[in-house]
Amino acid sequence: MRVVYPEEMAALDRAAIASGIPSLDLMERAGRHVAEQARDLLGLCAGKRIVVVAGRGNNGGDGFVAARYLSGWGASTLVVMLDEPSRLSPDAAANHGRLAGTGVEVVGADEGLARLAAERHDLAIDAVFGTGFHGVVEGVNSRAIEAMNEGGTPVLAVDVPSGMDAATGAVDGPAVKAARTVTFAWPKVGHYLFPGAELVGELVVVDIGIPERLLGEVVRSDIVTTEESEVAATLPRRRLDAHKGECGRVLVVAGSEGLTGAAALCARSAMRSGAGVVTLGIPRSLNPIMEVKLTEVMTLPLPDEEGHLAEEALEVILGELEGYDALALGPGLGTAPSTLEVVCGLLRRARKPLVLDADGINCAAARPDALEERAHPTLITPHPGELGRLLGKGAREVQSARLESVVRAAERYGCAVVLKGAYSLIASERGALHINPMVLPALATAGSGDVLTGCAAAFLAQGLDPEGAGICGVYVHARAAELAAHMVGGVGMMAGDIVSHLPLALAGLSR
Repeated sequence: MRVVYPEEMAALDRAAIASGIPSLDLMERAGRHVAEQARDLLGLCAGKRIVVVAGRGNNGGDGFVAARYLSGWGASTLVVMLDEPSRLSPDAAANHGRLAGTGVEVVGADEGLARLAAERHDLAIDAVFGTGFHGVVEGVNSRAIEAMNEGGTPVLAVDVPSGMDAATGAVDGPAVKAARTVTFAWPKVGHYLFPGAELVGELVVVDIGIPERLLGEVVRSDIVTTEESEVAATLPRRRLDAHKGECGRVLVVAGSEGLTGAAALCARSAMRSGAGVVTLGIPRSLNPIMEVKLTEVMTLPLPDEEGHLAEEALEVILGELEGYDALALGPGLGTAPSTLEVVCGLLRRARKPLVLDADGINCAAARPDALEERAHPTLITPHPGELGRLLGKGAREVQSARLESVVRAAERYGCAVVLKGAYSLIASERGALHINPMVLPALATAGSGDVLTGCAAAFLAQGLDPEGAGICGVYVHARAAELAAHMVGGVGMMAGDIVSHLPLALAGLSR
């Protein structure tokens, strides 16, 4: 599904109206959808007490339409007007006038906010600010938001929780915490950016009749959410007579003293994600423990220096790599000087598709020219701190501008980039951006990123390009984590649990 910026949504509204769709018709459809979502939350409307808190703009107008429908469906509906009727937008004023004789009770701000605090309601509808809001909420609007948050009543937000910037997800003052947000036509970028994303609750996108063809005419950004159908259609498929050599051969170069777990997780993940053959290249002194830890994965002992890769490992890896389809590089490698030389040498000389993660990225940050000059298919999978090192920024700066940061990195380094985190982002070198719609706090566990590396490497080895491997890897990884959390619980789930559930995640996506 396409994701748009608020200014693009405003342009789409104008284009739809210019094409002959009356603006009041758009508001009518939007308001009815709000009412339908309210009814869905409540189960039924008859006998329910609903309060609509309305601002003076078109968001308030959507609330007036919703109030009219809800009253007609048997709800006791109260509208709290936060501004004078004379200050309403034209379409909001028209729908305010339509409330007369409907049974909807309309009161001013002072009385309404007092009643919101004192009376019991089954649902509050936040129709204060729309997607054009930015800045800090003040005055009566601030009081209204605080009353909705403190009343203990579930809140349904119209288009965006009031007080949140729909372009950036910024929250600089009071903001509504919604149980559900109903947004119109297409989701907005801010719905997927924190801290605002935490206020959205369940996000529901509804169609209000804006022609989809207008996207190509008006919208210049290229942002979409990853859809299950897209992943199912992209994932590699095995022929009935396939053998292991045709299912992708992955060479993993990972691990150092004290960090063998990262290497094992990455290698096992590649196998669990469908690779037919996986070999783990690890410093020779650590090989005995990997022979015990891994059964299906083969091992390649590499020259080492005190538990880290020695420079001589570079030529060994390059020679072995000819027999593989993809290279996973970085988990648990460390950043010893000799390891740095090996990583940068592989970036420059390895001709096979490559997934770079963790210490591999940290090594590249020390020698960014090695990654900039790489001319073969590459996917990097940093967390915010690692991406910050590549861009010369701090992790907080990256987090405050996630979209801009991941796109900039993809353009600078000429590769696909996964920026991990809640609503992980996948950017292509041409500037296209995917937002993974799954948010799983259970993924906040050591080793989950190593699992993602192996998963993406398996898809690269099976023929996907770096962007496709990133999109599918992130989605399948998240789906496996979701399945694991259902089985073992979200808190205390370990990365190994994700690995174990990768085949089930893939099975659920079979088409």
